[in-house]
Amino acid sequence: RWVLSLECKGSRNFMGALRRAVEVDFKDKDKHKSQGLYLLTTGIPDQETHTISAYVAEACGGLDLQLHVCLLSVTEGTDSSGIIPACYASPRETASAFKEIVQAANGRFHWFGEAGIFESDDITSIISEMEKAKNYSQKCAFLVESLKQRS
Repeated sequence: RWVLSLECKGSRNFMGALRRAVEVDFKDKDKHKSQGLYLLTTGIPDQETHTISAYVAEACGGLDLQLHVCLLSVTEGTDSSGIIPACYASPRETASAFKEIVQAANGRFHWFGEAGIFESDDITSIISEMEKAKNYSQKCAFLVESLKQRS
């Protein structure tokens, strides 16, 4: 229920928020086998991508900690909820930056908007598994057919 009372606010100070989450908010982190941070964002961080990636790789490297990003692309201008899109990078540039950051953190990237899902590591993984299953099924069918012909 407490999530429903939250309001959208904040800044683009990604490193400040990440440092707080990793260095302050993860109390007793040694007691947990796995932890994840989820960043829900509409725009690009204010620091350089390579700086954030280096910090994330170092912070997540010593722990079983993963950073996952959900990027919401909104239409040009401000929408009815008052969310202002990033004015310093295009949606494609923003997605590219977060994909690089997520790779450094062994996390997952999801990009969606009003039109639907643009990209999702989870969906890509599911599609890959489905293609493997289809290929395996085709090989099995071919093997069964060739065995029938020998009989």
